[in-house]
Amino acid sequence: MTVDHTVAAISTPYGRGGIAVIRISGRDALAVTEKMFLPASGKSIIEYKAGSAVYGKILFEGRQIDTGIATVFRAPHSYTGEDTVEISCHGGILLTEKVLAAVLAAGATRAGPGEFTKRAFLAGKLSLSEAEAVISLIEAEGEEQLKLASAEAKGVLGREIERIHDALIRLVAATYVQIDYPDEDLSGMNAETFLRDLDTVLRDVENLETSYRTGHAVAEGITTVILGKPNTGKSSLLNALAGYDRAIVSSVAGTTRDTVEQKIRVGAVTLTLHDTAGVHDTSDTVEQMGVKRSLALLEKAELILLVLDGSEELDADDKALIERLKTAPCPVICVCNKSDKESRLPSEAIACFSQRAVISAATGEGLDALRTMIEGLFVAGKIDYDQTPILTGAHRHAMIVKAKELLTRARDAVRMGMTPDVAALDLEGASAELGRLDGREVGEEVVDSIFSRFCVGK
Repeated sequence: MTVDHTVAAISTPYGRGGIAVIRISGRDALAVTEKMFLPASGKSIIEYKAGSAVYGKILFEGRQIDTGIATVFRAPHSYTGEDTVEISCHGGILLTEKVLAAVLAAGATRAGPGEFTKRAFLAGKLSLSEAEAVISLIEAEGEEQLKLASAEAKGVLGREIERIHDALIRLVAATYVQIDYPDEDLSGMNAETFLRDLDTVLRDVENLETSYRTGHAVAEGITTVILGKPNTGKSSLLNALAGYDRAIVSSVAGTTRDTVEQKIRVGAVTLTLHDTAGVHDTSDTVEQMGVKRSLALLEKAELILLVLDGSEELDADDKALIERLKTAPCPVICVCNKSDKESRLPSEAIACFSQRAVISAATGEGLDALRTMIEGLFVAGKIDYDQTPILTGAHRHAMIVKAKELLTRARDAVRMGMTPDVAALDLEGASAELGRLDGREVGEEVVDSIFSRFCVGK
């Protein structure tokens, strides 16, 4: 993957502002700038050293349209690793577009989404995990998300992947030495030390895989389905957790006819809450559609909040839901609502659920305990983001899972006394997965897919 053209884009948000920045990057960045920016000193912009901030006139079709500052970065000491110029002009909508048009007319091409960060990755300025952390920094909406993205941008995850990959490469090399020279002890590694080192690599990979549970909960969000029969307080619970009236609440059973989605933060954890239509036996066609959608959401749920009315005895609809959720593939918290009223729900009726909470969505009683319970399912204690590598991204998790499978198979082969070449194939496969994980062996299609998530100008 190589780039040989100079690109430009507006790198500040679209709209009016104090300033706007147009970024130009590529081998002809200074030559392009020279055609549309005239330094007040009378010198050519090409004459300025790296790090210079130059005041001058901005020209469009040879006519001055603004004054601004051109900041010069020389390769390889720039964000992209290429010659780069950033032009700061006044932040008018039309004016900013005119400045970009002047840059494009001078020979640059319009940058695509994530073009500058992609060039930084291709130049070796950023690992793939650090590059992906850039978009996470931009998209962060909560303090914990920002901490996690910042740690990843600083290379906490990337360094751990590199360390594991290097250890695995040494194992692969030792295996091939043993295959090529079976009668000579050139690798200095017998079956016992090989298995010990392989177990160490496998344990490190498993730790990364385990960390995804936390990384996914913090960075991406847990798909959480609020389920229950009508009028148990599902929408009231959504509003209470969100902190404002997101869903319509009334005393009329069946007010919610469709799913309502809301993203919230519970401590370090992000939840994508889905308030659903009441699940019950009904002849109403519209309600039947709502029930069908509610139950369909269970297929992608990562957490289920089963809401029961604690002031009422269980009926057939409650019992049917309890029976269905006994074998749910994800955690289920049984939420007994309406604790502000006299309880009529026997505890043994919900003893099948290990996670139970008693709350009043109306008064707020028990909500803090529920939040703590939810957070504890996905995050174990306080996270030291600067020291603990945490995996994010479903695509990266899939690579780690595959690497673990291959390493486990290689270990089992050695334990059963198979020849080293059998283990070597799986070790190489695991090495390739780790290489893809941080961009060492990643293909252009994957890179393009990752950077397409970026905004233009970054």
